[in-house]
Amino acid sequence: MDMDFSLILVVLVSITGVFVGLDVLFFSRQRQAAVGQYKAGVNESEVDLAVVDKLLLEPWWIEYPKSFFPVLALVLVLRSFLVEPFKIPSGSMIPTLQVGDYILVNKFTYGFRLPVIGTEIISVNLPKRGDVMVFKFPENPSINYIKRVVGVPGDTIRYENKKLFINGEEMSQEFVAQLPPFAPQKKVYTENLDGATHDIQVLLDRNHVRPETWTIGEGEYFAMGDNRDNSRDSRVWGIVPESNIVGKAFAVWMHMPGWVPSFDSVRLIK
Repeated sequence: MDMDFSLILVVLVSITGVFVGLDVLFFSRQRQAAVGQYKAGVNESEVDLAVVDKLLLEPWWIEYPKSFFPVLALVLVLRSFLVEPFKIPSGSMIPTLQVGDYILVNKFTYGFRLPVIGTEIISVNLPKRGDVMVFKFPENPSINYIKRVVGVPGDTIRYENKKLFINGEEMSQEFVAQLPPFAPQKKVYTENLDGATHDIQVLLDRNHVRPETWTIGEGEYFAMGDNRDNSRDSRVWGIVPESNIVGKAFAVWMHMPGWVPSFDSVRLIK
């Protein structure tokens, strides 16, 4: 997933906020003082309101930052602490998420975190098996990834013959379909992660890889794509540290693979 704009927003809010603060502390007082000097030099009946308005007029380098600051600050608060939109650029989460899906991510499900640095300031919930989670890619934190949480602290994960085992127990898979029907290249199953059900996809022509086992430590999470044979995930680059968590994906609000948006696939993510 493309990196978010938190850093850009923080910089813009800081810059516009500085201008707002300077205006409140200094420049607006200078304008008021100029009006006072003008009124002191004329009789009250001779005060020209047009002159007063001109003296109180904010210069463009104050007016523009003051206009943008509340909007930018509101967007920063919404994106940082409530809901943030993302676009799905790859097929690693097929069939759950398609390329071109626009999703909404709940930023407070897993606690409130400071923008950019990601430090948790208020703890709320911890990720659970089955959650679709957005996080900063451990190998390059400037990039946001989206995968499904399959392993939580204390778990032992094994992946063997396209089957997922958690703490020695095989996660059940119920066959859904072969696609395309008359020349199948992949299979779709409904997988059950201790009660959290979701669809996964595996390729028929992809050779089985050797079984591997991972032990998940405290503050760590194991994440996999639902497109199991076309996902670069924790099986390749390792665990997701808790400090990298961005939020929980909960809805698809638009689909736009090209230039034309579609709202036919609006849905909750499970």
